[in-house]
Amino acid sequence: MKNNPITAYLSIGSNLGNKIVNLQDAVFLLKETAGIIISTSRVYKSSSWGFESDDFLNACIAIDTHKTAAELLEIILSIETQLGRERLSEKGYQARTIDIDIIYYGKEIITNENLIIPHPNLKLRQFVLRPLTDIAPQFYHPIFNKDSRNLLQECKDKSILKRTDRKLYTTREQLFSKVQFLAIEGNIGAGKTTLAHKISESFNAKLVLERFADNPFLPKFYEDQSRYAFPLEMSFLADRYQQYIDDTSQLDLFKTFMVSDYDIFKSLIFAKVTLQEEEFKLYRKLFDLMYKEVKKPDIYIYLYQNTERLLENIKKRGRDYEQNIQTEYLEKINSGYLDFIKSYPQQKTLIIDVSNLDFVRKKSDYDYILKKIQCFIVEHL
Repeated sequence: MKNNPITAYLSIGSNLGNKIVNLQDAVFLLKETAGIIISTSRVYKSSSWGFESDDFLNACIAIDTHKTAAELLEIILSIETQLGRERLSEKGYQARTIDIDIIYYGKEIITNENLIIPHPNLKLRQFVLRPLTDIAPQFYHPIFNKDSRNLLQECKDKSILKRTDRKLYTTREQLFSKVQFLAIEGNIGAGKTTLAHKISESFNAKLVLERFADNPFLPKFYEDQSRYAFPLEMSFLADRYQQYIDDTSQLDLFKTFMVSDYDIFKSLIFAKVTLQEEEFKLYRKLFDLMYKEVKKPDIYIYLYQNTERLLENIKKRGRDYEQNIQTEYLEKINSGYLDFIKSYPQQKTLIIDVSNLDFVRKKSDYDYILKKIQCFIVEHL
């Protein structure tokens, strides 16, 4: 291992599957295994080079690494395999989920049967040189003694290259910080509060929790639903509205990342299940007036949990007034959420099935959920 890091410049590209997600996954995996990502270029769209296939998304990154060039190559090959690249025996260029090339490894010149640095085709490829000028415009080629801008000007590759509005992030924390308001929803006992706590801790987010324990009508509702449904739902609506106004009023000013274990729309979902028809019509009028005033989440996550697991979780947390919740009631709530998600396609909604996950005790399950959210953010923001 070297005492001082070497700055390596890598080219990454994808033209199979979810291309932008593939590029972002590659960046994060390189950070985990190879070094510190110090800069990323803009993402460019280009036609396939040297063969007929779907268009590529391309970018360049700079990484400070203590790995030798040979070790870095081994890491890259492993990441390509992990991200689904298949190397076929046929000669020539092929479509790929991910392609990572070492362009420069410091100022070193390396030539052996496994690796040639600087990359021998660098000066021929506009889709490499354009993003490279974003992050290293004055880096001089150690053989040609020309910087990236000069090489780009002299490049004879006339293929069309378009800069996109997509961006790659150097860390997962940087990516999640682009979400201002993340709401986690789910049925009773789905684990939304627990997940909100964990995400808040992982990314230093402002945590907003529903103040269910302060509602005096809740225990009474579970004893006599028909009598206490309307005051319960009105009480919840008033409290959620006030809390949302208080907690989101300065989000735009301070650009804070906030994660909540509820969205105010849950009030309408539960009310539709619990209220009589005439009660619901009145409730809906009041709700619509309030809903216009509240900030909507940037991303809405719905945790799906099967009814059997919901009942197990409800029993474990031991709230006396919840112990007699019926299966039918939970299934109606779940249907209400799914109807809401279908009815609001403009909402950026991610459904995660957590029925077979234990994201409290198993780090791998928590990482799986974060990866799902990560991919969703990359695609939609």
